[in-house]
Amino acid sequence: MTGPSPAERLVDLLNLEEIDLNIFRGRSPHESLQRVFGGQVAGQALVAAGRTVAEQRPVHSLHAYFLRPGIPGVPIVYQVERVRDGRSFTTRRVVAVQQGRTIFNLTASFHVQEPGFEHQMPMPRVPEPESLPQLADEIRERLGSLPEPLERMARRQAFDLRYVERLRWSPSELEGVEPRSAVWMRAIGSLGDDPLVHTCALTYASDMTLLDAVRLPVEPLWGPRNFDTASLDHAMWFHRPFRADEWFLYQQESPIATGARGLARGQIFDREGRLIVSVMQEGLFRPHSPERDASPAQQPQGQTPSP
Repeated sequence: MTGPSPAERLVDLLNLEEIDLNIFRGRSPHESLQRVFGGQVAGQALVAAGRTVAEQRPVHSLHAYFLRPGIPGVPIVYQVERVRDGRSFTTRRVVAVQQGRTIFNLTASFHVQEPGFEHQMPMPRVPEPESLPQLADEIRERLGSLPEPLERMARRQAFDLRYVERLRWSPSELEGVEPRSAVWMRAIGSLGDDPLVHTCALTYASDMTLLDAVRLPVEPLWGPRNFDTASLDHAMWFHRPFRADEWFLYQQESPIATGARGLARGQIFDREGRLIVSVMQEGLFRPHSPERDASPAQQPQGQTPSP
């Protein structure tokens, strides 16, 4: 018998339990990660906020801070504050709590759909996703096979990732590399027809690769890490409706890295070239030191480890 698809598992992960008025509980899978994936917490927090807002008001922006690392396997409680219900805008604030400690907070704004003028920057010209290898296949091609931990992660991965440029594997391949990256993504399987689920699923995915652009000039995306990395904050602006189970292009670049922090910005386009989401994130990049205490309790929450 086959189990649920990766997309079905993601939908289930985003299906929060309402335990009281404005209070929701989300499960946190017990995986072999040092801390809960930041995109999971952001996606679940947005679900909690969205469940208190009328369907006619889709989310148009969110701003969030990762305060403490989440502990895998321990449920997370999301407390929603109904800050404002205006004539055309609604504002919600969400605090994520785990074992009595605040690990994350988010402010989201929802807006009645209105007509208006339009313009956008064009989508970059890139190969079609079908012409590119899946991330897992690209790694298998290089290594001959996936290490067992990565094989398990690949089977559970909710998104098909296909990098526009082939992965670099050694420092010698980094000469002249600019802090830019682009990846095609889509959920593996149907996410259903609830627009909030698609918005929260893409919020989940937006944290998976964005800081790659910061790292590219200094270390390959594959191999031993030279830096301890964590997401510090995250902001998104949702411009147009979309489906996260259809191909979208995540164009990413880093305008600056300094002071042990790197800034990354992303533009997400649908396959027709429409800009659907803009993203900004700052990450912490500290040189890795085996002597430094790497306890999750002393690190900000952040991205899932790359393969």
